Amino acid sequence: MSTTPFSAPLSALDQHDAFIQRHIGPSQDEVQAMLAAVGAPSLDALIGETVPPSIRLDAPLPLAGAKAEHVALAELKAIAAKNVVKKSLIGMGYYGTLTPNVILRNVLENPGWYTAYTPYQAEIAQGRLEALLNYQQMVIDLTGMELANASLLDEATAAAEAMAMARRVSRSKSNAFFVDANTWPQTIDVVRTRAALFGFELVFGDAADAPAHDVFGALLQNPGQNGEVVDLTDTIAALKAKDAVVAVACDLMAQVLVKSPGAMGADIALGSAQRFGVPMGFGGPHAAFFATRDAHKRSVPGRIIGVSVDARGKTALRMALQTREQHIRREKANSNICTSQVLLANMAGFYAVYHGPEGLRTIAGRIHRLAAIFAEGLSQAGMAPVSDVFFDTVLVRAGADVLAAAAAAGYNLRRVADDTLGLAFDETHTAADVAALLQLVTGQAMDIHALDTVVAARNGALPDALRRNDAILSHPVFNTHHTEHEMLRYLKRLQNKDLALDHSMISLGSCTMKLNATAEMIPVTWPEFANIHPFAPIDQAQGYLEMIGSLDAYLRAITGFAAISMQPNSGAQGEYAGLLAIRRYHDSRGDRHRTICLIPKSAHGTNPATAQMCNMKVVAVDCDDNGNVDVADLKAKAEQHSANLACLMITYPSTHGVFEAAIREICDTVHAHGGQVYMDGANMNAQVGLTSPASIGADVSHMNLHKTFCIPHGGGGPGMGPIGLAAHLAPFMANHVVQPIDGPHAGQGAVSAAPYGSASILPISWMYIAMMGGEGLKRATEIAILNANYIANRLKGHYPVLYSGENGRVAHECIIDIRPIKAACGVSEVDIAKRLMDYGFHAPTMSFPVAGTIMIEPTESESQAELDRFIDAMISIRAEIAKIEAGEWDGDNNPLKHAPHSQADLIGEWDRPYTRQVAAFPLPWVGENKFWPSVNRIDDVYGDRNLFCACVPIEAYEG
Repeated sequence: MSTTPFSAPLSALDQHDAFIQRHIGPSQDEVQAMLAAVGAPSLDALIGETVPPSIRLDAPLPLAGAKAEHVALAELKAIAAKNVVKKSLIGMGYYGTLTPNVILRNVLENPGWYTAYTPYQAEIAQGRLEALLNYQQMVIDLTGMELANASLLDEATAAAEAMAMARRVSRSKSNAFFVDANTWPQTIDVVRTRAALFGFELVFGDAADAPAHDVFGALLQNPGQNGEVVDLTDTIAALKAKDAVVAVACDLMAQVLVKSPGAMGADIALGSAQRFGVPMGFGGPHAAFFATRDAHKRSVPGRIIGVSVDARGKTALRMALQTREQHIRREKANSNICTSQVLLANMAGFYAVYHGPEGLRTIAGRIHRLAAIFAEGLSQAGMAPVSDVFFDTVLVRAGADVLAAAAAAGYNLRRVADDTLGLAFDETHTAADVAALLQLVTGQAMDIHALDTVVAARNGALPDALRRNDAILSHPVFNTHHTEHEMLRYLKRLQNKDLALDHSMISLGSCTMKLNATAEMIPVTWPEFANIHPFAPIDQAQGYLEMIGSLDAYLRAITGFAAISMQPNSGAQGEYAGLLAIRRYHDSRGDRHRTICLIPKSAHGTNPATAQMCNMKVVAVDCDDNGNVDVADLKAKAEQHSANLACLMITYPSTHGVFEAAIREICDTVHAHGGQVYMDGANMNAQVGLTSPASIGADVSHMNLHKTFCIPHGGGGPGMGPIGLAAHLAPFMANHVVQPIDGPHAGQGAVSAAPYGSASILPISWMYIAMMGGEGLKRATEIAILNANYIANRLKGHYPVLYSGENGRVAHECIIDIRPIKAACGVSEVDIAKRLMDYGFHAPTMSFPVAGTIMIEPTESESQAELDRFIDAMISIRAEIAKIEAGEWDGDNNPLKHAPHSQADLIGEWDRPYTRQVAAFPLPWVGENKFWPSVNRIDDVYGDRNLFCACVPIEAYEG
């Protein structure tokens, strides 16, 4: 007998706001229908046939029950309220900023921007590619360089990448690298960590003394941490005369007014774009910029956006020079970086577009004026600043009493030494703040307007020789969109060119493009989370620490590990931190010779690239005909390298989409030979609640919070890759020199600039876990496995499903083999990927982990209706391929080879052997929500042969 709203118990009525039913796509009826389709009597039976019984958890996850959306939000709001937001003058690479509301609402808070994936499918990513090209142009202009990448993870890791690049391109035989002692301490911390692995000798000193040393490269900071701006031209020239490669860490806002690193002769310029409209967020996420000379373009880490043409000759954008990257070059890659900071780079670029060159000069000039007024006030009070040549930071001789008085008045200053304080001004500060600070420091009430008059007459605190005298941001895109209407419409035009999760399923294998729920995203922009400096006094960040501590406990319960490090700010950084802990563990036992890293040939490219970064030697392990790790080959190589075995890196379930039954035997073998097991957490979405890395036998694993735990991909970042560690490895996880992480596992040197990585996006994962609860998380895993098996079952009559487990089941993803089709008629996985765009879908992952295949991961968030649309599209494409095979369509003149089809195709002359309807509306439902690619198929070869990585004339987009 069914209940009604009048007879149901209150406990049932309370479920109206339950999140689980919002997150999981299939309804109960759809679940039953899909189970019938795959031939499983129940969900439990399907899981029993998929996950080896030997690794199944024997108890539910020890997590609280699911919380309703409004309950979880209220609980997190109460935690956030424990943070104390003061006006920050700490600086050190993190500054208050005013995010333009048109960018806040229409980019940062817009799923059309934050749910997109990395733009590998460029034809349906032209909007964010243009935004990233704007960002690159902005960085090129402000740094005075010739080429910039599309962002790195943070300033400190960018500095470490600069050191590695310097070694690659320098002709010097030295093994030493110079580091300016005036560099931010968190940057030095991260560089030390990387240098120790590479075996580089670090030499510290004043920048002016750098040429006296025999070094292969140098890192100089300008302005330095003491606030002083110096002309490094002669120093850089002297270093380069000795074949040293010179990197300058600089402030992007200062570069609006200050002579650029390029003009001073630097080879590399790097820093953080945070103060271009991106909140501090207790350390991140923020886009780091990295620019260099054209001669070094093939040695640059990270992604580069370049200009090419499409099949109609129209200008089109794409990711250029991908052969440098880890997914292709593996252990020979320039870097292991995969995720960057695309969403934040876009925000910074849009900040420059909205304000334009004159607006930026006004903002930078105002910041400088506030600092200069403060310095003049000090001088008039007989407290001359430490340096009188600065941009925004003034050092003053004052002690703990002033520091405490400022905090009591609502200001956080930087303690530089016992008798020295630093004050870094930013665009959020006012003349009233300067007056209050002068009163606090000098004990005198001062006339700000009178001080301003003096400073204006002196023309600031930057000598003419240090001022920029070249044009910046002259491209029309930076000089057009200055009213909100113009900016809003520009953002919308770009958004309309991109396919994101707000349009349709993105079934990228190994990427877990699941729902990024609105309730999870809301806390990110709360001021209590957004406006805290990462080095604020710890008693002001108690809300953050409570939230992070609670998320730490959640992740320990899910993974079975003893400790969690939140510092790695991407999956690749998680791998680096995990292997670093293994290296430190072996070293602590006197086993420095243990440097062999076993990696299956099916592994993601970041695995061998990370092993190389950790100065390990990669030994590849074969896979058998069923796609599993060849256990016999693993045992033979573990035996061969037993004395020197450091670790095994393995993904579970495998990158082939299968729960390998021998996983415990594999882990036991490595342990028996003294090695450690690093589990790549890319496929954690198939584990949660059913098994765990620790129970399988892993010693350390990273978790992609931007996959399994709902942080959105942002079009290619941000990400978060915290690691879980067994108790014996916990003492070797990362710590931080500026803000040490307390607790039983003190850890060692840093891997990221901020102690908790990109802390401001951790509330997303906290909300997800809190709203799902233990049973909900397990249910999500089960449905992800069901959805993948449903797709595999429906497609297997049309395409070969390459791998499955012992019972014929796949895990949370499946691989379909396109190689027989290509051999028969020349249609490749690329052609199918481009044709899917005409059906309104982003392609699955291509040619990974097996060349000539497509890997599909639907996640638990897609309904049966959406799965069926995708499946129907794939079946329809197979029917189109059959026409090519039968000779009905020419092998080079058919819908797949011409895909994707744009509106320009349909309104132009039509001479193709298929109709316009077949081209653009191949199934009846496509027209209901048609997505039009803004360009035709892009010429990749042309783009790399004619590399151009800056903004093109506006007219070029009109072709």
